[in-house]
Amino acid sequence: MIFSLELMADNFFHFLSSDNAWKPRETFDKNSLPSCSIRSSCLFILLFILSSTVLLTALNRFLQEKNGSKMAFLDGAPPERLCQPIVDHIRAMGGDVFLNSPLKKINLKEDGSVENFLIGSAKEPHGKEIEADAYVSAMPVDIFKTILPNEWASQDIFRKLEGLKGVPVINIHLWFDRKLTNIDHLLFSRSPLLSVYADMSITCKEYEDPNRSMLELVFAPAKDWIGRKDEEIIDATMQELTKLFPMHFSGEDQAKLRKYKVIKTPKSVYKAVPGCQDLRPDQKTPISNFFLTGDYTMQKYLASMEGAVLSGKLCAEKIQISTEIGSA
Repeated sequence: MIFSLELMADNFFHFLSSDNAWKPRETFDKNSLPSCSIRSSCLFILLFILSSTVLLTALNRFLQEKNGSKMAFLDGAPPERLCQPIVDHIRAMGGDVFLNSPLKKINLKEDGSVENFLIGSAKEPHGKEIEADAYVSAMPVDIFKTILPNEWASQDIFRKLEGLKGVPVINIHLWFDRKLTNIDHLLFSRSPLLSVYADMSITCKEYEDPNRSMLELVFAPAKDWIGRKDEEIIDATMQELTKLFPMHFSGEDQAKLRKYKVIKTPKSVYKAVPGCQDLRPDQKTPISNFFLTGDYTMQKYLASMEGAVLSGKLCAEKIQISTEIGSA
């Protein structure tokens, strides 16, 4: 089923008109909630624990923005088609990118501002100190919390981050010996396990194949599956695909799975539960030379790739306004 504003609106307003909409959350009849595809793809959690801000914001964006319901795919793998061009641009502008050198510690000055970032791999016991005019954390919120200096922990903006917790998600790549669909779009399923999927042999040039499908699927909610073996996850996925594509997985001539890849992310986007909006930080922090970016920071696109990109732009603006970099 192709995702559309009408589909989300129909599901959401059907829910609002039902008895469930006005019951306490713990008494919801989960079987009468909007379709599995809508509820499990809304940031990978079930609708009965999802903040209504997510659905209301999504509907508002689709209605107000000309291209709000458009979807697009990279024409290749992210490392080559997304990350490498960014690295090339940074280096072309005189910057540098240090690979395999994670942030080990944020060293502070006496006034609590950042003195430098200590980076380095496990093979570098002493690491390397990086000094700058302004420092930005683009780490996911769960990782950032593990490296947050103790001196900052009591400040309101950082203390609230404890309430933002990443939700697990599983991505699955499946290569088949034939075409399963001819639709060039992101699709929602009605499976309780598979929220969205696309045939990358159609939507992505790198995987283009006129004869065989390569499906990429989001397996969510994944809380009960993230610790299971890949084989169990694939078995469950194939059972769901049998329901979605019965013509290809029944009878004597069934489609065959050629290979697969399971990618687990134990903590992905923050769990969008009621009250979490008040916990999201601004890109500018009380620390004069330290800034935040990431989809969990406050911006209009919530927890999404678009939100992450927008947060970076907002962060750059805050740096220009708050430091001497903007006037340099």
